[in-house]
Amino acid sequence: MTTWVHVPQNSDFTIYNLPFGIFSADGKNPRAGMAIGEQIVDLSVLAKANLLAVEPRYFLQSTLNDFIALGKPITNKVRLDVQRLLMEEDSPLKNRPDTFVPQDKSTMHLPVHIGDYTDFYSSLEHATNVGKMFRDPENALLPNWKHLPVGYHGRASSIVVSGTDIHRPKGQVLPRGAETPVFKPSGRLDFELEMAFIVGKETQLGESIPVDKASNYIFGMVLFNDWSARDIQKWEYVPLGPFLGKSFASSISPWIVTLEALEPFKVSGPEQDPEVLPYLKIEGAHNYDIDLEVTLTPEHSETQTICCSNFKYMYWNMAQQLAHHTINGCNVKVGDMMASGTISGKDETAYGSLLELSWGGTKTIQLTNGHTRTFLEDNDTITLKGGAERDFLKVGFGEVSGKILPAKK
Repeated sequence: MTTWVHVPQNSDFTIYNLPFGIFSADGKNPRAGMAIGEQIVDLSVLAKANLLAVEPRYFLQSTLNDFIALGKPITNKVRLDVQRLLMEEDSPLKNRPDTFVPQDKSTMHLPVHIGDYTDFYSSLEHATNVGKMFRDPENALLPNWKHLPVGYHGRASSIVVSGTDIHRPKGQVLPRGAETPVFKPSGRLDFELEMAFIVGKETQLGESIPVDKASNYIFGMVLFNDWSARDIQKWEYVPLGPFLGKSFASSISPWIVTLEALEPFKVSGPEQDPEVLPYLKIEGAHNYDIDLEVTLTPEHSETQTICCSNFKYMYWNMAQQLAHHTINGCNVKVGDMMASGTISGKDETAYGSLLELSWGGTKTIQLTNGHTRTFLEDNDTITLKGGAERDFLKVGFGEVSGKILPAKK
């Protein structure tokens, strides 16, 4: 497919992609748009011109929740209609310059109101690495890990959009060799390379989503950085799991890439052994071949890549995560966000956190400026990027970036 809109050669936002987001520009209120090349298509302009079969009010809101709730038959049609308008030589959009807003002159916002957020722990390599560091290396995985997608309920209010600065969190830390904790800013601040899916269809309390129907309930995906204070987390997590070590912030990319755009990149996941229970059993390809990269930029220094991984490594796929999440009758709502957990591969270069890259702080990561890192320092910037490419098809997520500021006094 080709478009008459200029799309740079290495752009994530090709005619095959067309992700949805919320933007503002020219002093106007936030509204819905789709990314193409370096431009944003203002969907409210198209709707007002009767070029889309959706009322303009759905695109003039500060979140996409109500639009997503219209259902996939409508949201998919909007995406395909915009795709056609961007391809037709006699497209009416050629005479509507007000349709397009430059991305570099726009501000991106959280694309959805996130009512609830769940974080999974679905990378075999990550879970094994953490188990080796903190438990018996011969029994790195806990007995339940290969039987269900482990997860916990996170804090939705502190999820922020890319570009939002993050203050170093404070909390209780147990110093090495000490018997009582101290209160201090975290000294072991970390990123976590994750992806997250956004629920696109509600269920009722008591209802469960069948694993083979789960994709009908997933609108699309974003990049997700689940910032983690490892020293706070280590002291607090027994017996109920993460709390203040995670809830201070998570960052997401602003553009939601639809499952339909990602369809060509579906692949089979790792073999699951032992065999899973029937409610989690699903046939076919349900993982996605999405290349992922993490870069670190110290203040006044050059950017360097510290991790390259891939979403296809995940042991538990999104369909299984959503089926398990609702098997007890837990209801989900449009805009709910569910993160994958840290995405690590078998090779050290594919480890998706500094916890693993520094092996719990025992190894140093050499930077090009001559300095080293084990965990993040103040004024470091972490950026996650992701994209899928096959033959002539390319679909990307843009990036999610965040700078660490000193702890507030």
